[in-house]
Amino acid sequence: MTEQHRPKGLSSAVSYRDSKAAFRWLEAAFGFEPLFVLLDADGNLAHSEMGYGDSVVMVGNEWSDDHRSPKSIGGKNTQSVHVQLGAGEDIDAHCDRARAAGADIIAAPETQFYGDRTYRAKDPEGHIWTFGVTVEAKTAEEWDAEGGFTTKTRLDN
Repeated sequence: MTEQHRPKGLSSAVSYRDSKAAFRWLEAAFGFEPLFVLLDADGNLAHSEMGYGDSVVMVGNEWSDDHRSPKSIGGKNTQSVHVQLGAGEDIDAHCDRARAAGADIIAAPETQFYGDRTYRAKDPEGHIWTFGVTVEAKTAEEWDAEGGFTTKTRLDN
């Protein structure tokens, strides 16, 4: 195993009751790539990281009252993770793979006004994941006209 050095950027950390099962499931269902696992003296998963493209998701156990799986708090989510597939990837096949692995598909693949085809899924512990792929590159003017929005770089005062 090589040393892990992260470039500047964002990553998500998700907490699970059974992080080992989640780690295996995320690989099988969503195609996330195992980067490394950190096991404690008893063989419990202390920390792990999985890759997808240039992104990383950290998978771990519940470890404080503020770091819980949705399964432990009545299915509630305070955030969701968006995963962008590469240009030309088959999002419908990705959704089928997730469904076959036991994902609860809460929004079937659908092409959005801004040109991406997306779907949403819940994993076995209730985390919400959104997957998207650009199927038609649109300008801000095009998606504003279609969606009834106004796109800007910054908010006005």
